[in-house]
Amino acid sequence: MANVIVTGAQWGDEGKGKIVDVLTEHADMVVRAAGGNNAGHTVIQGGTKYVLHLIPSGILWGNKQCVIGNGVVMDPIALLAEIDKLRGQGLTITEQNLKISDRAHLVMPWHPKLDQRREKLLGSKAIGTTGRGIGPAYAEKVERRGFRFIDLEDPAALAEKLAERVEEYNVLFEAAGIEKLDLNQVGDALMAAAVRLAPHRTNTTVVVHDAIKAGQSLLFEGAQGTYLDIDHGTYPFVTSSNTTAGGAITGSGAPLRKIDRVVGVAKAYTTRVGAGPFVTRNDAMEDRLHNMGREFGATTGRPRGCGWLDMVLVRYAAMINGFDDLAVTNLDGLDDLDEIQVCTCYALDGEKLHVPPPTVEQLERCVPVYETLPGWKKDISGIRKYKDLPTNARAYLDRMAELAEAPVSLVGVGPDREQTLEVG
Repeated sequence: MANVIVTGAQWGDEGKGKIVDVLTEHADMVVRAAGGNNAGHTVIQGGTKYVLHLIPSGILWGNKQCVIGNGVVMDPIALLAEIDKLRGQGLTITEQNLKISDRAHLVMPWHPKLDQRREKLLGSKAIGTTGRGIGPAYAEKVERRGFRFIDLEDPAALAEKLAERVEEYNVLFEAAGIEKLDLNQVGDALMAAAVRLAPHRTNTTVVVHDAIKAGQSLLFEGAQGTYLDIDHGTYPFVTSSNTTAGGAITGSGAPLRKIDRVVGVAKAYTTRVGAGPFVTRNDAMEDRLHNMGREFGATTGRPRGCGWLDMVLVRYAAMINGFDDLAVTNLDGLDDLDEIQVCTCYALDGEKLHVPPPTVEQLERCVPVYETLPGWKKDISGIRKYKDLPTNARAYLDRMAELAEAPVSLVGVGPDREQTLEVG
């Protein structure tokens, strides 16, 4: 397999973890290049459910190299909890199969407090973040005063910087009625984490380049989705990093010209978590999926908003990321419907739009323009070959490919690895 980037085509939660897991069979290395533990990938393998937040999905394969790149913001305490949980499920995680960039910025103990305070102050205009401190961590990175993983190497210098920053933020927290940080507790927890994580720390850009030079196949794992991208998403209802294919390059140090394929992952319908505009949201669709036990966040457990497939979003995501092909997940979620709606464009103030407008105010006024396709009224979760899908299911996928201008290469008919069909 060539070097591949996997990117979400919607607002995240498209099932990228499962697609990465499937593609990992043909890869030597899996690289996570952006985001933090606000992301959640759920993978079901052999009947066991694994929830991953920072660690690449490749860890589920015993012989793959996993990398957390420089573009990730890493909460060291949360990462250790994730490692311990996965080890408890029988996975092997060592300094050999998990490498962490020494340039990765850290989510520090004050960042979640800042995140939650800001959301509270915004009230009804809150972004709907996970409260994990991701935005404040990226903000300090851009302000050039963040803490990087390499900073844990020098305890004396770290202690001095910690004392300054804890004092600074405790003044703010006290004024806001928020519990202050205990400097000793913060320092002790970070240094304990530093000792355990130190064997994994390295210059991962060199690791990535060495793998490419050796002719290995690399798989770059996206976090969140295109419409949470800080530049291209539904701003300000976005995350704080570049979740599009370009973020895989800057967040890993991989050369652009060494990427051979970009796979876009889209659900067969549309979901989003948190606040923000959602043109095709549909109450009946949402109730139906929630009653099926579907569409609850892997990280927060929050119910996701649900609606019909929005091909305006998927088409524009294909343009931004340069999708070579699409992986469509959750097709089985539409099994019992007589008819299925697909949004092909928006109507805004008497005009038709084929790409999303630039502001959320405009997006909130958009009306979906639907075309109706026939359902297949059959349980497809047991199908294991693409050719055995019902005719109407294949017609639905063909229409997706036509509208996205990208062929469908993989189809998910259930959560397990074996429930992923190769097209062709």
